[in-house]
Amino acid sequence: MPGEGVPPGEGRVAAEAVEAVFREERGLLLASLVRRFGDLDLAEEVTSEAIEAALRHWPAEGVPARPGAWLLTTARRRAVDRLRRDQAYAARLAVLQADAERAEAAAPAADTAAVGELPDDRLQLFFTCAHPALAAEDRTALTLRCLAGLTTPEVARAFLVPTATMAQRIVRAKKKIREARIPFRVPGPDELPERLPGVLQVVYSVFTEGYAASSGPRLQRLDLAEEAIRLARILHRLLPAERESAGLLALLLLVHARRDARTGPEGEPVLLADQDRGRWDRPMIEEGRALVVRALTGGPAGPYGVQAAIAALHDEAADVAATDWPQIVALYDVLLTLTPSPVVALNRAVAVAMRDGPGAGLALLDALAGEPRLRGYPPYVVARGDLLSRLGRDGEAAEAYREALALAGTEPERAALRRKLGE
Repeated sequence: MPGEGVPPGEGRVAAEAVEAVFREERGLLLASLVRRFGDLDLAEEVTSEAIEAALRHWPAEGVPARPGAWLLTTARRRAVDRLRRDQAYAARLAVLQADAERAEAAAPAADTAAVGELPDDRLQLFFTCAHPALAAEDRTALTLRCLAGLTTPEVARAFLVPTATMAQRIVRAKKKIREARIPFRVPGPDELPERLPGVLQVVYSVFTEGYAASSGPRLQRLDLAEEAIRLARILHRLLPAERESAGLLALLLLVHARRDARTGPEGEPVLLADQDRGRWDRPMIEEGRALVVRALTGGPAGPYGVQAAIAALHDEAADVAATDWPQIVALYDVLLTLTPSPVVALNRAVAVAMRDGPGAGLALLDALAGEPRLRGYPPYVVARGDLLSRLGRDGEAAEAYREALALAGTEPERAALRRKLGE
């Protein structure tokens, strides 16, 4: 492997380049190893070891021409060495692999042809992590940790739970997969519709972390957002008749189209009302709008289709004043019937404030004050501070912004809140 890559000294071994390779390759590498060895813990361990080896070798030797192949070869060797040293571990893995092979052999050939081969091993692992045998919260947590590469604290923040609680969920999910001998395979066509909602939720959660990072120096993690869109495209191609897969893809595109206008020159957040809409990605918006039509045609709308319709109304408006706020409120009413949650109610309250004035919105926010999921949830505190400010209640607004500042996870958010307090 040495000598096959780019020579050192040409800038290819810069930290940014190495990090970019790891972001691109880690999930695919992990999924390939799980498919090969049938054990998630082993795959994670040797993936980490392969990345550590790359960090030792690549700065001196250069990034290989095929970095993914380098990592996969290194990880496989580590896995084989470990299995040779631990015969009991190897025997247990042999049972898991035999189960997987029997399950694949039992699937009718016509079913395999109908589904087609998934274009990426990661989708097999996505469907495995979304297996009905796992608790709903464990499915998404495990997939975010293993396939999207989020840290356990980042996953915990996405679910508004303590880090220790999330760590226990991830361990529990891995144990369930191991003890229930859940095979790492693509579900048959009859199973896919039942399993799809869990996978859609996983992709949406990945995008959410990319759209608004839970921690770190940047407001957005564009790599995660783009990875979620790529996976949403694959799901939509795999199941083109599923309207909610179209709805999810539409939602992600319509929101991601605003990415360049969402931050200022210093990385600070720019509110929707202040964004330069000329910087929005119009081709992406048009693609999303076409998918919204598909998602809302042919029966009752699903939650992703409704959210995509809301995003489309924002993207179609020339400015905030021209936005169809009554229609947005009506769509949030529909969404509350489909997926009642305090976060949806929060978003509806903000839309009501735009339609009926800040007093009406604040009354709805205050009615949500007792919701456990909104305690310590920065968007709720910021929304309340904004409405208090619009009502001229500056002392209460400052108190809300101070609370939000203590909760903010990224430096751009903290800087923006400090400016608000200064005002």
